[in-house]
Amino acid sequence: MIPTNCFRTALICALPAALAFSSPSSAQSAADAYPSRPVTLVIPVAAGGPTDVEGRLYSKKMSELLGQPFVLDYKAGAGGTIGTAIVAKAPADGYTLLVIAGSFTVMPAVYKNLSFDTLKDFAPLSLMSEKPQILLASSSFAARTYPEYLAYAKANPGKINLGVTAQAGVNHLMVTWMNTLSNSKVTYVAYKGEGPMLPDLLSGRLDAAAIGVGTAIRLAKAGKVRALGSSLTTRSKAWPELPTIAEQGNPQFSYTSWLGVGAPSGTPLAVVNKLSENFAKTARSAEVTGTLEPDGWVMVGSTPAQFRQLIVTETERWKKVVQDNGIVAE
Repeated sequence: MIPTNCFRTALICALPAALAFSSPSSAQSAADAYPSRPVTLVIPVAAGGPTDVEGRLYSKKMSELLGQPFVLDYKAGAGGTIGTAIVAKAPADGYTLLVIAGSFTVMPAVYKNLSFDTLKDFAPLSLMSEKPQILLASSSFAARTYPEYLAYAKANPGKINLGVTAQAGVNHLMVTWMNTLSNSKVTYVAYKGEGPMLPDLLSGRLDAAAIGVGTAIRLAKAGKVRALGSSLTTRSKAWPELPTIAEQGNPQFSYTSWLGVGAPSGTPLAVVNKLSENFAKTARSAEVTGTLEPDGWVMVGSTPAQFRQLIVTETERWKKVVQDNGIVAE
């Protein structure tokens, strides 16, 4: 069963993940033979972050399930577009896959002249996991709760310095959307990742920031920051005492960061289905859930159609947020 809080969209439509023009017998034969050699998982960000942690778990379990190595290949740069372009141009044979994060749905809105089309050039395989974002305030900031944050923002337009992990990145668009929904005006301060941002939040040079639940729990429970609210529609199982932003005065807001896997468009449907089924098994395996769920991850394991609908919905949302707020990439 896919957790009820996994998909924030109203409808899940059964769009095809890929087109295959072959007889059922030949398609099944191709699926039975796949994989016959190592599979490359391209990760379009630098090693060392949450995507890397999850990618390593996937690769190990998928290697066990399918009997061939799943090898991680880091192709960071240009907001993830370098690695994404590599997979878009790779042979559609199931041997080069892309680890897809929420930034994938931001690319069409913020980058001009992309060499690929995120909706046409990829076959989504499975949404692997979701992870709530937590709005944190520095210990010296006036607001102790999300309603107080709202009141302060409205009484002092533009005076809250809110850190974002990248200019025009998904974290920036998420908090912009959150503040737009509540008619709150703040000043966004962009950093090159969560690591460079956190010292300023801890020291009080930043008033607030939204980060992943695992790090947020550790910082808040150590008394180094105040947790104002979670981005989920329902409270996180890893932090049930923390109210959601939606329940505290911003009912339309709901977002979780997520990670999934895709292949080049045109990958045979039988291979797509085999990969999807095994990535779903991986997401729900004891090795993965036991490692990630204690830190607030929600393991999913979706169908290709469900993952495609999430990508379509968020692509449309971020396009509107970018246009309405005049956001541009660095």
